[in-house]
Amino acid sequence: MYDCDVLVIGGGIVGLSTAYAITRAAPGTRVTVLEKELGPARHQTGRNSGVIHSGIYYRPDSLKARYAVRGAAEMVKFCAEYGIAHTVTGKLIVATDKAELPRLHALVQRGRENGIPVRELGPAQIAEYEPHVRGLAAIHVGTTGICDFVSVARQLAESSGAEIRYGADVVRIDRRPGLGAAVRTAGGAVVRGRVLVNCAGLHCDEIARLTGDDPGMRIVPFRGEYFELARPELVHGLVYPVPDPAFPFLGVHLTRGIHGDVHVGPNAVPALAREGYGWGVVRPRELGATLTWPGAWRIARRHWRYGAGELRRSVSKPAFTDAVRRLLPGVAPEDLVPAAAGVRAQAVLRDGTLVDDFLIREGPRTVHVLNAPSPAATASLPIGREVARRALGALAEA
Repeated sequence: MYDCDVLVIGGGIVGLSTAYAITRAAPGTRVTVLEKELGPARHQTGRNSGVIHSGIYYRPDSLKARYAVRGAAEMVKFCAEYGIAHTVTGKLIVATDKAELPRLHALVQRGRENGIPVRELGPAQIAEYEPHVRGLAAIHVGTTGICDFVSVARQLAESSGAEIRYGADVVRIDRRPGLGAAVRTAGGAVVRGRVLVNCAGLHCDEIARLTGDDPGMRIVPFRGEYFELARPELVHGLVYPVPDPAFPFLGVHLTRGIHGDVHVGPNAVPALAREGYGWGVVRPRELGATLTWPGAWRIARRHWRYGAGELRRSVSKPAFTDAVRRLLPGVAPEDLVPAAAGVRAQAVLRDGTLVDDFLIREGPRTVHVLNAPSPAATASLPIGREVARRALGALAEA
Protein backbone atom coordinates (compact mmCIF):
# COMPACT_ATOMS: atom_id res chain seq x y z
CA MET A 1 0.00 0.00 0.00
CA TYR A 2 2.84 2.41 0.81
CA ASP A 3 5.62 3.58 -1.49
CA CYS A 4 7.78 4.66 1.45
CA ASP A 5 7.83 5.02 5.21
CA VAL A 6 8.68 8.74 5.25
CA LEU A 7 7.79 11.08 2.40
CA VAL A 8 9.73 14.36 2.40
CA ILE A 9 8.51 17.31 0.33
CA GLY A 10 11.37 19.66 -0.57
CA GLY A 11 14.84 18.93 -1.95
CA GLY A 12 16.69 21.85 -0.40
CA ILE A 13 19.41 21.32 2.18
CA VAL A 14 16.95 20.92 5.09
CA GLY A 15 14.83 18.30 3.33
CA LEU A 16 17.89 16.36 2.19
CA SER A 17 19.49 16.61 5.63
CA THR A 18 16.28 15.19 7.09
CA ALA A 19 16.39 12.23 4.70
CA TYR A 20 20.06 11.70 5.55
CA ALA A 21 19.35 11.82 9.31
CA ILE A 22 16.44 9.38 9.06
CA THR A 23 18.44 6.72 7.25
CA ARG A 24 21.37 7.21 9.66
CA ALA A 25 19.18 6.90 12.75
CA ALA A 26 16.98 4.07 11.44
CA PRO A 27 18.69 2.08 8.67
CA GLY A 28 16.20 0.34 6.47
CA THR A 29 13.62 3.12 6.71
CA ARG A 30 12.33 3.82 3.20
CA VAL A 31 12.52 7.54 2.44
CA THR A 32 11.32 9.34 -0.69
CA VAL A 33 12.03 13.02 -1.38
CA LEU A 34 9.84 14.99 -3.80
CA GLU A 35 11.45 18.09 -5.32
CA LYS A 36 9.62 20.18 -7.90
CA GLU A 37 12.80 21.41 -9.59
CA LEU A 38 15.01 19.24 -11.82
CA GLY A 39 17.84 19.23 -9.30
CA PRO A 40 18.52 19.90 -5.61
CA ALA A 41 19.07 23.22 -3.84
CA ARG A 42 17.70 25.51 -6.56
CA HIS A 43 16.25 28.17 -4.24
CA GLN A 44 17.30 29.31 -0.75
CA THR A 45 20.12 26.77 -0.46
CA GLY A 46 21.68 27.57 -3.81
CA ARG A 47 21.15 31.33 -3.78
CA ASN A 48 22.71 32.40 -0.49
CA SER A 49 26.22 33.75 0.10
CA GLY A 50 27.67 30.41 1.18
CA VAL A 51 28.52 31.51 4.73
CA ILE A 52 28.88 29.01 7.55
CA HIS A 53 27.49 31.22 10.32
CA SER A 54 28.95 31.16 13.82
CA GLY A 55 25.68 31.69 15.70
CA ILE A 56 26.73 34.95 17.36
CA TYR A 57 23.58 36.89 16.44
CA TYR A 58 20.99 34.59 17.96
CA ARG A 59 19.32 34.64 21.35
CA PRO A 60 20.99 32.20 23.75
CA ASP A 61 19.10 28.91 24.09
CA SER A 62 17.12 29.58 20.89
CA LEU A 63 17.12 26.86 18.24
CA LYS A 64 19.04 29.18 15.94
CA ALA A 65 21.81 29.71 18.49
CA ARG A 66 22.12 26.06 19.49
CA TYR A 67 21.82 24.62 16.00
CA ALA A 68 24.05 27.22 14.31
CA VAL A 69 26.91 26.80 16.81
CA ARG A 70 26.68 23.01 16.64
CA GLY A 71 25.93 23.00 12.92
CA ALA A 72 28.90 25.18 11.97
CA ALA A 73 31.34 22.69 13.49
CA GLU A 74 29.48 19.75 11.95
CA MET A 75 29.32 21.41 8.53
CA VAL A 76 33.09 21.93 8.47
CA LYS A 77 33.59 18.28 9.46
CA PHE A 78 31.09 17.09 6.82
CA CYS A 79 32.79 19.11 4.08
CA ALA A 80 36.21 17.79 5.10
CA GLU A 81 34.95 14.20 5.14
CA TYR A 82 33.50 14.38 1.64
CA GLY A 83 36.06 16.70 0.03
CA ILE A 84 33.61 19.60 -0.42
CA ALA A 85 35.15 23.04 -0.92
CA HIS A 86 35.18 25.01 2.34
CA THR A 87 37.39 27.14 4.56
CA VAL A 88 37.13 28.64 8.03
CA THR A 89 37.83 32.31 7.35
CA GLY A 90 36.58 34.14 10.43
CA LYS A 91 34.74 37.40 9.93
CA LEU A 92 34.65 41.00 11.09
CA ILE A 93 31.55 42.74 12.41
CA VAL A 94 32.33 46.44 12.09
CA ALA A 95 30.79 49.48 13.79
CA THR A 96 31.03 52.56 11.58
CA ASP A 97 29.03 54.92 13.82
CA LYS A 98 29.12 55.68 17.56
CA ALA A 99 25.46 54.73 17.88
CA GLU A 100 26.40 51.17 16.86
CA LEU A 101 28.99 50.68 19.61
CA PRO A 102 26.53 49.53 22.32
CA ARG A 103 25.07 46.96 19.91
CA LEU A 104 28.57 45.77 19.04
CA HIS A 105 29.41 45.31 22.72
CA ALA A 106 26.12 43.45 23.19
CA LEU A 107 27.18 41.06 20.41
CA VAL A 108 30.42 40.38 22.27
CA GLN A 109 28.41 39.35 25.32
CA ARG A 110 26.00 37.29 23.24
CA GLY A 111 28.89 35.51 21.57
CA ARG A 112 30.35 34.57 24.92
CA GLU A 113 26.95 33.34 26.15
CA ASN A 114 26.71 31.16 23.04
CA GLY A 115 30.23 29.79 23.56
CA ILE A 116 31.71 31.55 20.52
CA PRO A 117 35.29 32.91 20.65
CA VAL A 118 35.24 36.66 19.97
CA ARG A 119 38.10 39.15 19.75
CA GLU A 120 37.52 42.91 20.09
CA LEU A 121 39.40 45.17 17.66
CA GLY A 122 40.21 48.85 17.32
CA PRO A 123 40.68 50.73 14.01
CA ALA A 124 44.32 49.73 13.60
CA GLN A 125 43.53 46.08 14.19
CA ILE A 126 40.69 46.22 11.68
CA ALA A 127 43.24 47.32 9.07
CA GLU A 128 45.39 44.28 9.86
CA TYR A 129 42.57 42.02 8.72
CA GLU A 130 41.03 44.26 6.05
CA PRO A 131 43.25 47.16 4.88
CA HIS A 132 40.47 48.77 2.82
CA VAL A 133 37.73 48.57 5.48
CA ARG A 134 37.12 51.45 7.87
CA GLY A 135 35.38 51.42 11.24
CA LEU A 136 35.44 52.74 14.79
CA ALA A 137 35.61 49.26 16.32
CA ALA A 138 34.99 45.66 15.36
CA ILE A 139 34.86 42.13 16.61
CA HIS A 140 36.51 39.14 14.99
CA VAL A 141 34.51 35.90 15.03
CA GLY A 142 36.90 33.07 14.35
CA THR A 143 34.46 30.20 13.73
CA THR A 144 32.72 31.69 10.68
CA GLY A 145 33.52 30.06 7.36
CA ILE A 146 32.36 29.55 3.79
CA CYS A 147 31.46 26.47 1.77
CA ASP A 148 29.63 25.20 -1.30
CA PHE A 149 26.16 24.42 0.08
CA VAL A 150 24.89 23.08 -3.24
CA SER A 151 27.60 20.41 -3.16
CA VAL A 152 26.66 19.67 0.45
CA ALA A 153 23.04 19.16 -0.60
CA ARG A 154 24.04 16.83 -3.42
CA GLN A 155 26.21 14.80 -1.06
CA LEU A 156 23.39 14.54 1.48
CA ALA A 157 21.09 13.25 -1.26
CA GLU A 158 23.62 10.66 -2.39
CA SER A 159 24.63 9.52 1.10
CA SER A 160 21.07 9.26 2.40
CA GLY A 161 20.16 6.38 0.13
CA ALA A 162 16.72 7.97 -0.23
CA GLU A 163 14.77 7.89 -3.48
CA ILE A 164 14.92 11.45 -4.84
CA ARG A 165 12.26 12.34 -7.39
CA TYR A 166 12.99 15.59 -9.22
CA GLY A 167 10.40 17.40 -11.31
CA ALA A 168 7.75 16.32 -8.79
CA ASP A 169 5.61 19.39 -8.10
CA VAL A 170 3.06 18.60 -5.38
CA VAL A 171 -0.48 19.70 -6.24
CA ARG A 172 -2.65 17.70 -3.85
CA ILE A 173 -2.29 15.89 -0.52
CA ASP A 174 -4.80 13.44 0.90
CA ARG A 175 -3.78 12.86 4.52
CA ARG A 176 -5.69 10.47 6.71
CA PRO A 177 -4.53 10.40 10.34
CA GLY A 178 -4.80 6.63 10.61
CA LEU A 179 -3.25 5.88 7.23
CA GLY A 180 -0.62 8.49 6.36
CA ALA A 181 -0.59 10.64 3.23
CA ALA A 182 -1.07 10.21 -0.49
CA VAL A 183 0.58 12.97 -2.53
CA ARG A 184 -0.30 13.74 -6.14
CA THR A 185 2.21 15.57 -8.33
CA ALA A 186 1.58 17.78 -11.35
CA GLY A 187 2.56 14.89 -13.61
CA GLY A 188 -0.23 12.72 -12.19
CA ALA A 189 1.95 10.41 -10.11
CA VAL A 190 0.70 9.43 -6.66
CA VAL A 191 3.18 8.67 -3.85
CA ARG A 192 2.00 7.20 -0.55
CA GLY A 193 3.91 7.48 2.71
CA ARG A 194 3.20 6.51 6.31
CA VAL A 195 4.57 9.84 7.55
CA LEU A 196 4.85 13.16 5.70
CA VAL A 197 7.61 15.74 6.27
CA ASN A 198 7.12 19.25 4.90
CA CYS A 199 10.44 20.96 4.07
CA ALA A 200 9.08 23.01 1.19
CA GLY A 201 10.79 26.28 2.14
CA LEU A 202 9.20 29.12 0.19
CA HIS A 203 6.01 27.05 -0.17
CA CYS A 204 5.91 25.37 3.26
CA ASP A 205 2.75 27.17 4.43
CA GLU A 206 0.92 26.14 1.25
CA ILE A 207 1.96 22.51 1.72
CA ALA A 208 0.79 22.66 5.35
CA ARG A 209 -2.63 23.84 4.24
CA LEU A 210 -2.81 21.08 1.60
CA THR A 211 -2.44 18.55 4.43
CA GLY A 212 -5.35 20.17 6.24
CA ASP A 213 -3.23 21.79 8.96
CA ASP A 214 -3.42 25.51 9.77
CA PRO A 215 0.20 26.71 9.99
CA GLY A 216 -0.80 29.92 11.82
CA MET A 217 1.65 31.91 9.69
CA ARG A 218 2.35 32.90 6.10
CA ILE A 219 5.55 32.99 4.15
CA VAL A 220 6.22 36.58 3.12
CA PRO A 221 9.04 36.47 0.55
CA PHE A 222 11.86 39.03 0.70
CA ARG A 223 14.28 39.29 -2.19
CA GLY A 224 17.95 39.68 -1.37
CA GLU A 225 19.69 41.60 -4.15
CA TYR A 226 23.43 41.07 -4.60
CA PHE A 227 26.28 42.62 -6.52
CA GLU A 228 29.68 41.14 -7.26
CA LEU A 229 32.78 43.22 -6.60
CA ALA A 230 34.75 43.87 -9.79
CA ARG A 231 37.88 44.46 -7.65
CA PRO A 232 37.81 41.45 -5.30
CA GLU A 233 41.25 42.36 -3.96
CA LEU A 234 39.55 45.08 -1.87
CA VAL A 235 38.13 42.43 0.48
CA HIS A 236 40.15 39.62 2.04
CA GLY A 237 37.42 37.76 3.92
CA LEU A 238 33.96 38.40 5.39
CA VAL A 239 32.92 41.87 6.61
CA TYR A 240 29.53 42.60 8.19
CA PRO A 241 27.89 45.70 9.64
CA VAL A 242 26.42 45.73 13.14
CA PRO A 243 22.86 44.41 12.66
CA ASP A 244 19.74 46.11 13.91
CA PRO A 245 18.10 43.60 16.30
CA ALA A 246 14.63 44.81 15.27
CA PHE A 247 15.02 43.13 11.86
CA PRO A 248 15.93 39.59 10.78
CA PHE A 249 18.28 40.88 8.07
CA LEU A 250 22.01 41.37 8.62
CA GLY A 251 22.45 44.39 6.36
CA VAL A 252 24.70 44.90 3.34
CA HIS A 253 27.87 42.89 3.89
CA LEU A 254 30.95 41.75 1.99
CA THR A 255 31.54 38.04 1.44
CA ARG A 256 34.54 36.44 -0.26
CA GLY A 257 33.18 33.20 -1.66
CA ILE A 258 34.74 29.80 -1.96
CA HIS A 259 35.84 30.53 -5.55
CA GLY A 260 37.46 33.89 -4.73
CA ASP A 261 34.63 36.13 -5.90
CA VAL A 262 33.29 38.80 -3.51
CA HIS A 263 29.54 39.25 -3.12
CA VAL A 264 28.12 42.52 -1.81
CA GLY A 265 24.64 42.58 -0.31
CA PRO A 266 21.95 41.65 0.13
CA ASN A 267 19.49 44.46 -0.12
CA ALA A 268 16.15 43.17 1.26
CA VAL A 269 12.93 44.11 -0.56
CA PRO A 270 9.48 42.50 -0.82
CA ALA A 271 9.33 39.94 -3.62
CA LEU A 272 6.26 39.88 -5.86
CA ALA A 273 6.34 36.08 -6.06
CA ARG A 274 7.60 33.23 -3.90
CA GLU A 275 10.40 32.81 -6.42
CA GLY A 276 10.51 36.46 -7.44
CA TYR A 277 14.18 36.91 -8.22
CA GLY A 278 13.59 40.21 -10.02
CA TRP A 279 11.04 43.03 -10.15
CA GLY A 280 9.72 41.57 -13.41
CA VAL A 281 8.65 38.29 -11.79
CA VAL A 282 5.06 38.73 -10.61
CA ARG A 283 2.67 35.90 -9.74
CA PRO A 284 -0.73 37.41 -8.94
CA ARG A 285 -1.99 34.49 -6.86
CA GLU A 286 1.10 34.48 -4.65
CA LEU A 287 1.18 38.26 -4.40
CA GLY A 288 -2.50 38.22 -3.49
CA ALA A 289 -1.82 35.70 -0.71
CA THR A 290 0.76 38.09 0.75
CA LEU A 291 -1.43 41.18 0.43
CA THR A 292 -4.43 39.51 2.06
CA TRP A 293 -2.42 38.33 5.07
CA PRO A 294 -2.96 40.86 7.90
CA GLY A 295 0.58 40.36 9.19
CA ALA A 296 2.07 41.70 5.96
CA TRP A 297 0.28 45.04 6.36
CA ARG A 298 1.26 45.25 10.00
CA ILE A 299 4.91 44.77 9.05
CA ALA A 300 4.60 47.52 6.44
CA ARG A 301 3.10 49.97 8.93
CA ARG A 302 5.62 49.14 11.63
CA HIS A 303 8.77 49.20 9.50
CA TRP A 304 7.95 51.47 6.58
CA ARG A 305 10.98 53.70 7.11
CA TYR A 306 13.34 50.74 7.03
CA GLY A 307 11.55 49.34 3.99
CA ALA A 308 11.70 52.66 2.15
CA GLY A 309 15.48 52.68 2.55
CA GLU A 310 15.75 49.15 1.18
CA LEU A 311 13.54 50.04 -1.82
CA ARG A 312 15.62 53.14 -2.51
CA ARG A 313 18.81 51.06 -2.59
CA SER A 314 17.07 48.55 -4.86
CA VAL A 315 16.24 51.10 -7.55
CA SER A 316 19.27 53.38 -7.10
CA LYS A 317 22.77 52.04 -7.57
CA PRO A 318 24.33 55.22 -6.12
CA ALA A 319 22.25 54.73 -2.96
CA PHE A 320 23.39 51.10 -2.72
CA THR A 321 26.99 52.21 -3.27
CA ASP A 322 26.67 54.70 -0.41
CA ALA A 323 25.58 51.87 1.89
CA VAL A 324 28.62 49.81 0.88
CA ARG A 325 30.95 52.78 1.40
CA ARG A 326 30.14 52.80 5.09
CA LEU A 327 32.33 49.71 5.31
CA LEU A 328 34.43 50.01 2.16
CA PRO A 329 35.06 53.72 1.40
CA GLY A 330 37.06 53.07 -1.76
CA VAL A 331 34.27 51.33 -3.68
CA ALA A 332 32.81 53.04 -6.76
CA PRO A 333 29.52 52.35 -8.57
CA GLU A 334 31.37 50.76 -11.46
CA ASP A 335 32.94 48.27 -9.02
CA LEU A 336 29.51 46.72 -8.39
CA VAL A 337 28.35 44.21 -11.00
CA PRO A 338 24.79 42.79 -10.65
CA ALA A 339 24.71 39.19 -9.43
CA ALA A 340 22.02 36.55 -8.90
CA ALA A 341 19.42 37.38 -6.27
CA GLY A 342 17.94 35.13 -3.61
CA VAL A 343 14.56 35.06 -1.84
CA ARG A 344 14.21 34.59 1.91
CA ALA A 345 11.19 32.59 3.08
CA GLN A 346 10.23 34.64 6.14
CA ALA A 347 7.40 33.35 8.31
CA VAL A 348 5.08 36.11 9.53
CA LEU A 349 2.36 35.70 12.13
CA ARG A 350 -1.10 37.22 11.80
CA ASP A 351 -0.19 40.05 14.20
CA GLY A 352 2.78 41.06 12.06
CA THR A 353 5.45 39.36 14.16
CA LEU A 354 8.43 38.21 12.13
CA VAL A 355 9.14 34.67 13.38
CA ASP A 356 12.66 34.97 14.75
CA ASP A 357 13.53 31.34 15.44
CA PHE A 358 13.32 28.12 13.49
CA LEU A 359 9.73 26.88 13.63
CA ILE A 360 8.85 23.18 13.52
CA ARG A 361 5.30 21.99 14.12
CA GLU A 362 3.57 18.64 13.99
CA GLY A 363 0.21 17.37 12.79
CA PRO A 364 -1.19 13.85 12.54
CA ARG A 365 1.62 11.77 10.98
CA THR A 366 3.13 15.03 9.73
CA VAL A 367 6.09 17.27 10.57
CA HIS A 368 6.16 20.83 9.16
CA VAL A 369 9.30 22.98 8.97
CA LEU A 370 7.65 26.40 8.79
CA ASN A 371 10.52 28.84 9.31
CA ALA A 372 14.03 27.93 8.24
CA PRO A 373 15.75 30.94 6.67
CA SER A 374 19.39 31.82 7.40
CA PRO A 375 21.25 30.26 9.22
CA ALA A 376 19.35 27.11 8.21
CA ALA A 377 22.02 25.99 5.71
CA THR A 378 24.66 26.23 8.45
CA ALA A 379 22.36 24.48 10.91
CA SER A 380 20.97 21.95 8.44
CA LEU A 381 22.55 18.86 10.02
CA PRO A 382 21.11 19.48 13.53
CA ILE A 383 17.79 20.62 12.04
CA GLY A 384 17.64 17.43 9.99
CA ARG A 385 18.24 15.30 13.07
CA GLU A 386 15.47 17.07 15.00
CA VAL A 387 12.97 16.69 12.16
CA ALA A 388 14.05 13.07 11.72
CA ARG A 389 13.51 12.41 15.43
CA ARG A 390 9.95 13.71 15.20
CA ALA A 391 9.22 11.86 11.96
CA LEU A 392 10.53 8.58 13.35
CA GLY A 393 8.45 9.13 16.49
CA ALA A 394 5.36 9.53 14.34
CA LEU A 395 6.35 6.44 12.35
CA ALA A 396 6.68 4.37 15.54
CA GLU A 397 3.14 5.35 16.53
CA ALA A 398 1.71 4.60 13.09
